[in-house]
Amino acid sequence: MTITRLAALGRDEPSLLALAQRLLAVAESGLPRMLLPGGEAFAFTMAGRRAPGGSWTLERRGTSTRYAAITALGVRFLPEDRQRAVLAGRTAEEFTGLLVESLPAVTNLGDAALIAWAAAETGHPKLSDALARVDALDEEGRPQYTVEAAWVLSALAAARNTVDVEGRFSAARDRLLRARIGDGPLFPHATGPGLLPWYRAHVSCFADQTYPLQALARAHASGDGDPEALAAAEACAARICALQGDGGQWWWHYDARTGGVVEGYPVYSVHQHAMAPTALFDLADAGGTDFGAAIRKGLGWMTDVPELAARPERREPMILDDLGVTWRKVHRGDPRKAVRAARGLGARVSPKLRLTPLDRVYRPVSVDRECRPYEFGWMLYAWEGSRI
Repeated sequence: MTITRLAALGRDEPSLLALAQRLLAVAESGLPRMLLPGGEAFAFTMAGRRAPGGSWTLERRGTSTRYAAITALGVRFLPEDRQRAVLAGRTAEEFTGLLVESLPAVTNLGDAALIAWAAAETGHPKLSDALARVDALDEEGRPQYTVEAAWVLSALAAARNTVDVEGRFSAARDRLLRARIGDGPLFPHATGPGLLPWYRAHVSCFADQTYPLQALARAHASGDGDPEALAAAEACAARICALQGDGGQWWWHYDARTGGVVEGYPVYSVHQHAMAPTALFDLADAGGTDFGAAIRKGLGWMTDVPELAARPERREPMILDDLGVTWRKVHRGDPRKAVRAARGLGARVSPKLRLTPLDRVYRPVSVDRECRPYEFGWMLYAWEGSRI
């Protein structure tokens, strides 16, 4: 029997079902406010500002093509009337059409890959044109950022049953697998040397783990099976789950050589309610391990934030239902991300060096009062899209 992820959540941990439903309602109410006038593009972020009397105002800032594409990937799972309510009268396929038409001006590989992925998933008739733009931007032999390389593979996996992409698919799959350092389970920040300074090349982020493991799982599921790709996804997932914090935190920066944590903070809301579930659900859907316990633990962080509970005077909710936002992260407030820089450089010299006095100086009790469209796009993808 096929049941929804929400139904499974209600069966396994009923107390979290209401939280997930609440978050999905916030996503559907918040996304229309993030559309720019005309309804053809999404803002980069919504920034919140609190007045002395306690009221909030939100300001749209910037524009983001990739966030728009991620939103389309998630919104497509809603019934048509709710798609139109979110996308100013358009369906996810119609909105994706706007993105496809914009591709000649898109110069970022990740943006193009996400648009192609959305075109494949929505059945857009110009999928071949979208893939051609990805191909034009993905120069053979040139290193790419791991996240963008993963999106290329996910797009090609989604397109395999519609368009002949086998040559490009194999190259994208092999590139991700080769990117790992030695026998380590984690992925670096780039697929090869040249994009990062030497002192930072070993440091990778949470997104560098979730998007490749998702892409490799989807690659396995898209054809006749790929045990090597599935095993790599499994190993990465098992490692980040083993490192998960006691409060459900998905940590931010890792040492791709050793598989350890370089610096845990910030803790991003999108990791907790959307990105980790998205990747781990796709892994389970591909026949991999069910990491549902880790997903549920991470989701619970949204309303039980130990970093803020330790300082009652700084405590505030991460979910603001009336505003249609979830605040972006809890962080240290250190100037110019000094803790990450110090720990990254320290790990380069000695992988076991922790610099623990920095934890006493810079405590993670600051809240970043922003919310970005992709946070809700991946949330809808994870919880509305997956089936078991």
